[in-house]
Amino acid sequence: MRKDVRILLVGEPKVGKTSLIMSLVSEEFPQVVPYRAEEITIPADVTPERVPTHIVDYSEAEQTDEQLSSEISKANVICIVYAVNNKKSIEKVTSHWIPLINDNTDKDSRVPVILVGNKSDLVEHSSMETILPVMNQYTEIETCVECSAKNLKNISELFYYAQKAVLHPTGPLYCPEEKQMKPACIKALTRIFKVSDLDNDGILNDNELNFFQRTCFNAPLVSQALEDVKNVVRKNVIDGVCDNGLTLKGFLFLHTLFIQRGRHETTWTVLRRFGYDDDLELHQDYLFPLTLKVPPDCTTELNHNAYLFLQSVFDKHDKDRDCALSPEELKDLFDVFPYMPWGPDVNNTVCTNDEGWITYQGYLSQWTLTTYLDVQRCLEYLGYLGYSIISEQESQAVAITVTRDKKIDLQKKQTQRSVFRCNVFGDSGSGKSGFLQAFLGRNLTVSRQNTVSEEHMSYYAISTAYVYGQEKYLLLHEVFPDFDVLSDTDLACDIVCLVYDASNPHSFEYCARVFKQYFMDTKMPCMMIAAKSDLQETKQLYALTPLEFCRKHKMPPPQAFTCNTADAPCKDIYTKLTTMAMHPHVTQADLKSSTFWLRVSAGATVFAVLGFAMYRVLLKQR
Repeated sequence: MRKDVRILLVGEPKVGKTSLIMSLVSEEFPQVVPYRAEEITIPADVTPERVPTHIVDYSEAEQTDEQLSSEISKANVICIVYAVNNKKSIEKVTSHWIPLINDNTDKDSRVPVILVGNKSDLVEHSSMETILPVMNQYTEIETCVECSAKNLKNISELFYYAQKAVLHPTGPLYCPEEKQMKPACIKALTRIFKVSDLDNDGILNDNELNFFQRTCFNAPLVSQALEDVKNVVRKNVIDGVCDNGLTLKGFLFLHTLFIQRGRHETTWTVLRRFGYDDDLELHQDYLFPLTLKVPPDCTTELNHNAYLFLQSVFDKHDKDRDCALSPEELKDLFDVFPYMPWGPDVNNTVCTNDEGWITYQGYLSQWTLTTYLDVQRCLEYLGYLGYSIISEQESQAVAITVTRDKKIDLQKKQTQRSVFRCNVFGDSGSGKSGFLQAFLGRNLTVSRQNTVSEEHMSYYAISTAYVYGQEKYLLLHEVFPDFDVLSDTDLACDIVCLVYDASNPHSFEYCARVFKQYFMDTKMPCMMIAAKSDLQETKQLYALTPLEFCRKHKMPPPQAFTCNTADAPCKDIYTKLTTMAMHPHVTQADLKSSTFWLRVSAGATVFAVLGFAMYRVLLKQR
């Protein structure tokens, strides 16, 4: 909502503009009236809407046309004052003042106009019969108020309506000619309905309506009031109430009724609570809270409450309870977004089922990836889903954990992070893409069947790994093999994976060069992967064998890997990578120890089985 309101009074001389302002301020009719009142400011604490209000007078005798044009362009609302006993001043409303205002304002954002019939104490009749056709002709006219500066009739009401026209304008919400809400308003209210429909059954039941009422107006509806609302809808709209709950059709009807009865502040309260600005767009401050700051060497992760919220969103859209989102279910989930945020590349980034649909684990993995790589985008997405509203938090920034500086983790030899990044280097054809897809459970046969166009390729893969019984996310990033243009992003990670094709004699040299140029003099953990180990191993054309190279540089020995398997590829290697990323301080002797890796692998196996069993139990309860 606006932080202040600027009201301008215009009209013919002697219609009482200045008297109206002075009567409002002094609460009595002035005996001596100047040509023009000085600009006054009414403090926020004495206005109904708690917004500071500036009231500006205009005098033809004291101001030029240029000054008038300037004031019109600065005004938030303009009151055109006429005298009810002066026919000429009424005619000037349409012949002079409205055209002048329109000439000095943007056609796409007309300033609201209030018609003010002053001096009602001098006549016994009303001017409304004359004014109504004018109101119907000009959509920018919000309302008409007849008043009297002399006996203080409707003075406060006049300025209240002017303030209301700015803070709760009818224009963006409603088309009086068609007597229905505008498309942008319907779109916004439809999103609000879907966010508030917590079980996604297309109906707001009593619990959901009470939560909605409490969220928007800080007070629940008593049972009788709730029934009264439903009865009004039943009488006026077919299918407005279903199974004793409010449908979208009924919800939209109620807001149309509010607007038609002059209670559009009710609709605006709802819209603003759900993040909308005066143009019915989601406000930037709502989508991108300014409270979140991420220092260098820190990363961003979702906290426990955020995962619970995202799980509830998944649950409400997984209609067939198969623990995966079909294209229709995914489209329904993102229906509250202005665009589809996930493209076909996501299916090659996270785990999917046999149909190629994103699984529950893949869904959470993609959210984890977005949070890590682009936290502002994650905040935007959570905003569309209504996180702060449903979770009753100040903003979606509370869903994010900013991890401590990585240097502190190294000093303390422990980390609280849950997401670890592994950058995967290797020459073209070395098997990097197969290595990423194998982490998602896809062998070479499946990867070939899922061949996609270049623009749908993903250079990321993310899933979970268990280390000492703790579930962690490992994020693999395939680095483009252009040796001369490695960016800071390509080098920033928790562990480096160097992949070479064991059957290609020229493949290892690339890995050796990357390591020596970028990582040899750092403390970055590195692991060498001998990919395509199902093929005949070939002697590498390099001064040292891969094993000798690893020994010389105190790296673990090369790890044999293949994704050319009948079943899903073995995931032990990914557990090792995650462990090394979690414990970069672990000595070379520990890394060579078979008992060290045995403890890790055993813990991963036990907790993977337990985790799957627990999820099946939760699914049955669900």
